[in-house]
Amino acid sequence: MDQLDLEGSAAPRSAPPGPGALSGLLVADFSRVLAGPYATMLMADLGADVVKVERPGAGDDTRSWGPPHAGEVATYFLAVNRNKRSIALDLRDPGDLETARALAARADVLVENFRPGTMDRLGLGYDRLGAVNEGLVYCSITGFGDGAGAELPGYDLIAQAVGGLMSVTGEPGGPPMKAGVALVDVITGLHAAMGVLAALRHRDATGKGQRVSVSLLSSLLSALTNHASGYAAAGVVPRAMGNRHPSIVPYEVFQAADRPIVIAAGNDRQFRALCEVLGRADLAADARFAGNSDRVAHREALVAELTRALAARTADDWYAALTPAGVPCGPINDLAAAFSFATELGLAPMVGEGAAAQVANPIGLTATPPSYHLAPPVLGQDDEWVREILGG
Repeated sequence: MDQLDLEGSAAPRSAPPGPGALSGLLVADFSRVLAGPYATMLMADLGADVVKVERPGAGDDTRSWGPPHAGEVATYFLAVNRNKRSIALDLRDPGDLETARALAARADVLVENFRPGTMDRLGLGYDRLGAVNEGLVYCSITGFGDGAGAELPGYDLIAQAVGGLMSVTGEPGGPPMKAGVALVDVITGLHAAMGVLAALRHRDATGKGQRVSVSLLSSLLSALTNHASGYAAAGVVPRAMGNRHPSIVPYEVFQAADRPIVIAAGNDRQFRALCEVLGRADLAADARFAGNSDRVAHREALVAELTRALAARTADDWYAALTPAGVPCGPINDLAAAFSFATELGLAPMVGEGAAAQVANPIGLTATPPSYHLAPPVLGQDDEWVREILGG
């Protein structure tokens, strides 16, 4: 990957080093902040040429969302904008707007997350662009759809609140709690990227593009999986349970002699192995704990017994003993320890060094792996390149 330019140089930048799974695709990225940029970065990592359209002078909001910074650059922006090219266009300026339309007319994919109706007013809506570029895959990301929810602000925190995630996060009886990361934005970005790939597959067969629509709220409701299914099929409204699982026991945080450890015994075999290692085989033989449903019904009694047993040794001791026995468990790491753990496992979680370091794309492909060829762009760094491919 190009070394991260912390001084704002607009030097020409290299082309991708080799063919990727999405090589040859041009993506016009009109999205900002997180969900859209995350989706387009995944495409860029896989070889697509992504052109990020930004406001002159300011650019993507996340350019100023710091600390932390790497040099003068907000690391929030760096997180989701590598392998992209930036062009600064004022969509209120007729000349810049024509450049934006020319880019969209040339693109294979367009991704946008403006408030519903904005792109139509600019002459950049799907109906107009699809008429001149019938192969265009046009992805719109909204907070709450383009109907009655069109005017609602599409922020991750709002989606977590109204979408039910905060109601199942946190301690029982405690205040509603958000997830520690903008999880709904990330999930929506993944859905957007998958929708685009599905539409491209359809285009391969028919030559026709289509519109892809995803929303934060719909993505969250889907991602709530077992909770959402429990409500849809059985009318059960879940509640916050802290680190416990509503349907599996033991599956939570326990206090060892020195610090907490997580244990997730998801089946009877794992539970029996846990009891053997703890020296409490009698618990596995107890009729109250014979099956998972029994353990859920007698949760408090079982957790009390396990807590007493786990207090005898350190978390590291238990991890070393339980893991070979096939009992899922692990220490509770901070982010530094998490990266170190991934490195020890050979997962190579980072690429680059120092201020140029990036989190690696998690997708492994044997023939067309992700590449890291462009650092996140300086605002407007690739204006000349973009205008050249558009014919001036």
